[in-house]
Amino acid sequence: MRIILCYEYLLPTRGGAEKYIYDLINRLIKDNHLVHLIASQWDRSLPTGVHCHRVVSRPTPRLLRPWRFAYGCLQLLRYIPHDISIGFDKTWGQDILYPQGGLHLACADHNLLKYRSPVLRFFAKLGKRLDPAFWSFRMLEHKQYCSTYNPMIIVNSHLVRRHFETYYGISSERVRVVHSAIDSSRFSAEDRFRLRDEVRRRLGIASDAPVALFVAMNYRLKGLAPLLRALYYVTVPSLHLLVIGNPRYQRYRRLAWRLGLDDRVHFLGHQKEPRDYFFAADFLVHPTFYDPCSLVVLEALTCGLPVITTRYNGAAELLHPPAEGLIIDDPHNTLALSQAIQRMCDPVYRREAAMAARRRGMEWNFDRHYEALMNVFQEVCRHKSAA
Repeated sequence: MRIILCYEYLLPTRGGAEKYIYDLINRLIKDNHLVHLIASQWDRSLPTGVHCHRVVSRPTPRLLRPWRFAYGCLQLLRYIPHDISIGFDKTWGQDILYPQGGLHLACADHNLLKYRSPVLRFFAKLGKRLDPAFWSFRMLEHKQYCSTYNPMIIVNSHLVRRHFETYYGISSERVRVVHSAIDSSRFSAEDRFRLRDEVRRRLGIASDAPVALFVAMNYRLKGLAPLLRALYYVTVPSLHLLVIGNPRYQRYRRLAWRLGLDDRVHFLGHQKEPRDYFFAADFLVHPTFYDPCSLVVLEALTCGLPVITTRYNGAAELLHPPAEGLIIDDPHNTLALSQAIQRMCDPVYRREAAMAARRRGMEWNFDRHYEALMNVFQEVCRHKSAA
């Protein structure tokens, strides 16, 4: 199959969608598909055999940059022979649109939830409505999904499919749910117990102390402040929290200091090998205000870490609480979040949940995800042939 993938920047070290697309390209090449990538920038580590086509990136205002890339993709699509084309972000004209970050409108609304005060939410919403970029992206999204050309839509959770119906009235007949997945081989390590001990020793954490892990780039959206406030009420003095991701954590370190948690919360910033910190932890806490289907949850399950997350995370659909972890309704519910953390500190429950998490992580793996994805690709190819 001749397949075109469209994504503006493919730098897998940044994780998220970029790492997923990189893993997908490797699998497609392995299965002898002819893969074209349309992008403005890509990593040199892409496998041999990928045909890369550049959309030149020029200095452009933020509100217009996605339009420039989308038009560049359209131009190249006309000249590259292909059976199927997939757009992963703010593009249109492809056979399949796969918005891994969810809908722009839904994300904007969920971003308001991170403010505890209704007054702050009101002013944040007002400020957003005064932002020209908001309206530009909204127009672009409408063009993607509500134009006369109706692409097949792949979403990574039922949460996102509901958003398509709520915000745009798009029938479920046009939407296929394929939950996200990761390449679990990235988390295999024969020496994981040695790595666990090394990380803990370096951080001054006892081998038997319960350790929670928080991984994110957008600390505010992913609920780090509510997590620190909840941690204050957990009555397990040996509990530690590892925070990795964004190197800009100073305001959260100050919050931890004010709460008297500075000796138990370790702000580690960006890590080239986050895998080692998964091995060092006992469970993941991801109290997000919005995640279409969080890859960090899937990574945790693969490593045998039970998960605490929220109903705003599409990955919660893969859990059967309390088996592999716990789901709370609202990250601002300090009592519910602190109680969930307290329960994770119970070694008996945590041991059983860890085994269930590992089974679940192995059950929903990249092979199963890839098979479901290829079924959608073949379905679209059949429709195109019939037309």
